[in-house]
Amino acid sequence: MSNLNESAAGAPTGPPVRREGIPLGRIAGIPIILAYSWFVIAAFTVLVFGPVISLTFPTLGFWAYGIAFIYALLLLFSVLIHELAHALVGKVYGWPTQKIVLNLWGGHTQFDNFTATPGRSLIVAFSGPVANFVLAGLGWLLVISLPGVTSIGTALVTALANIFVWANFLIGAFNILPGLPLDGGRLVESIVWKLTGSQEKGTVAAGWAGRVVVVVLLIFALGLPFVLNQALNIQTALFSLLIAAFLWTGASQAITTARMRLRLPEISAGKLSSPAIGMPDDVSVAQVLSMLSRNAGICVVLTVKDGRPAYLVDPLILATVPLTAAASTPATAVSHTLAAGGYVPESASGQELIQYLAQLSGSEYAVVDARGQVTGLLRQQVVVAAVTGKNLPNS
Repeated sequence: MSNLNESAAGAPTGPPVRREGIPLGRIAGIPIILAYSWFVIAAFTVLVFGPVISLTFPTLGFWAYGIAFIYALLLLFSVLIHELAHALVGKVYGWPTQKIVLNLWGGHTQFDNFTATPGRSLIVAFSGPVANFVLAGLGWLLVISLPGVTSIGTALVTALANIFVWANFLIGAFNILPGLPLDGGRLVESIVWKLTGSQEKGTVAAGWAGRVVVVVLLIFALGLPFVLNQALNIQTALFSLLIAAFLWTGASQAITTARMRLRLPEISAGKLSSPAIGMPDDVSVAQVLSMLSRNAGICVVLTVKDGRPAYLVDPLILATVPLTAAASTPATAVSHTLAAGGYVPESASGQELIQYLAQLSGSEYAVVDARGQVTGLLRQQVVVAAVTGKNLPNS
């Protein structure tokens, strides 16, 4: 599976970021990270397959669990090749790879910014499963070339080779199922993308297809034993539920993110801002009140000498000033300071607006027109509500 990621500009600040795993080095310049969660699936593999190997090869004793760990390493290698295929094919198209992370659920390839097309997205996605099918084929060639079982050593090699073949075949087959977050979901995405011209609509469709895949898998895994009048294996049931939860979460995240991106073109600073007017920062409370009497409900932004918005008048504090003191009280006394650079062009929209606001501190921003005149006040919560599609609490 692959993951598209947009890198933030600028050096990180604050406390150091907790490491997500163990760096394993680089392949073709791509950092490889072994997430700590991988050890969970490795332990699960050892505990499940260790007893099976011990029963098959009783003379091994405790070493059966060592063979099971080798199987976990073979799975890790298979996932690494899968993700490397994504990264290297993406590299052919000029997609910069940030890193490959191997984790509890297999792994993911994280790309930086790039320009995709339906065809290229599909090729990069399917390169992973194809790599697993190639590994399965190579493993099968190894199996048929091995001599007959003459010792426990050749028997173990044959068993591991067979497991390697089937593991890669299943990884490849599972990943081409037509729904996100699986690689096969890119097929659905690319078809809808090509038909509609919108990658986001394709992602939403692929996310819903992923949810359908989850339901079908659960029916197959949990319902089939009842149909065949067989006892339900608890380990199989739990594992199926864990996989289903992972897939459902990934599909839901894909749908949510795509819907946000669909809303971005309709979002602009001018549309989302409340009406505001700019006044020099040397005006008095009386002058502000006079202006508000002619423009009820408008926000007042105070600007410094160069016209830059610097303060926002707080109407609650403004109301506490006695009328007898209004003329002698500076408006800055009933205002709070806007964050440095806390203003945006009213024409800023979509992804440009989100990226612009991400560089600013504070939660309120003055909106200015092409001449630099204050026209509105933009609040962070309004932007978040517009992007997520959620209504504000008091709306």
